[in-house]
Amino acid sequence: MNAQIQVVLIAAGCTSAVGMAGLGVMRLLRRASLRLSLQAGSAMAVLAIVTGTLGTAETMFISRHDLGVVVLVCVVAGVAAFGFCWLLGRQVETSSTALRYAARSLSHDAGGFRSPAGPMAAELTALSHELAATAQKLEQSRQRERRLEQSRRQLVAWVSHDLRTPLARLTAMAEALQDGITTDPGRYHGQIRAEVARLTGMVDDLFELSRIQAGTLQLSPDEIALSDLVSDAVATTEALAQANGVLLTGEAGRPMVIRADPRELSRVLANLLVNAVQHTPAGGRVHVEAGQEAGRALLAVSDGCGGIPEAELARIFDTGWRGTQARTPGADGGAGLGLAIVRGVVDAHHGEVRVVNSGPGCRFEVWLPLTAGRDDTGPDRAAAIDDEPGTRPAGVLIPGL
Repeated sequence: MNAQIQVVLIAAGCTSAVGMAGLGVMRLLRRASLRLSLQAGSAMAVLAIVTGTLGTAETMFISRHDLGVVVLVCVVAGVAAFGFCWLLGRQVETSSTALRYAARSLSHDAGGFRSPAGPMAAELTALSHELAATAQKLEQSRQRERRLEQSRRQLVAWVSHDLRTPLARLTAMAEALQDGITTDPGRYHGQIRAEVARLTGMVDDLFELSRIQAGTLQLSPDEIALSDLVSDAVATTEALAQANGVLLTGEAGRPMVIRADPRELSRVLANLLVNAVQHTPAGGRVHVEAGQEAGRALLAVSDGCGGIPEAELARIFDTGWRGTQARTPGADGGAGLGLAIVRGVVDAHHGEVRVVNSGPGCRFEVWLPLTAGRDDTGPDRAAAIDDEPGTRPAGVLIPGL
């Protein structure tokens, strides 16, 4: 057999034997610390090299003196190599320990994640960056949770207060009717119906808001002609506008169809109109319009409320916001949930709602995506809309009611 082939076979056999033993050792240490596993693996690699070198030494026909020198060199080299392996394992252990202690700060409410100081392996550095990003997201989540919790507490307190007043009125009127001390039972019956209607509206708003906040609001999308939506909303709010002495007008631009939940979108527009009418003084005007801008459908409601302070504009869609700290029920008797419902429903439609001060009051704008995959404002569709019963032609002004 060729001497070189013999040397290769002997070296392969020796290193394979050590390697198999090393695999057994690494299997036993699979639950051990990273430092110990790294040191054991490095030691097995060094031992395999030394064993292969010594196993082939006699095959090379060297003298005993030279064999002793080879053995000494292998021992010294092995010890030095194992020392470097030990230092490497120690460094990895130090970095991982520092990263572990830093990761504990993720559970702290204050301070956030603090990345370990000093150099670390690339993988540990990448892990540290991921933990820092996770810590930032957790902090944002905590802030949202605190805001939601504060909002819920305020809502419970406000609704409890707002429910107490009509319930007290109902109790007083029921007792008066029961004792027979009222001279006009019909008027009391009418007031009782009004209070019950107010309570029913508050309960409905609470139920709708709870579905929105819980993410269980189920939409039933369908094609809606915005002109129909505007005319129906104006007709529904007509009586309230007349009672408040407010001129209510509406205008639908070019016929346009969007895909949305008719019931929920009608509620959005109704809430905006009712809010506008209630906050516009007698003799004022509320105007609603529908159109298309920047590739999106637009529903806008303008009122004459006198404007809102700039500092309050960002809070106007918050749950329970009324523009005042007082919780005395006004003529509307609402709990400040209408605009919060508007934002929730618009968000569920992947739209956007905003408010700006404009002219004598405010302008609420609802932006919604158009129907995908078709041109809803094309001539064919426009003609079809014009032929539909109850649809107003493009650009026709809905008279003030």
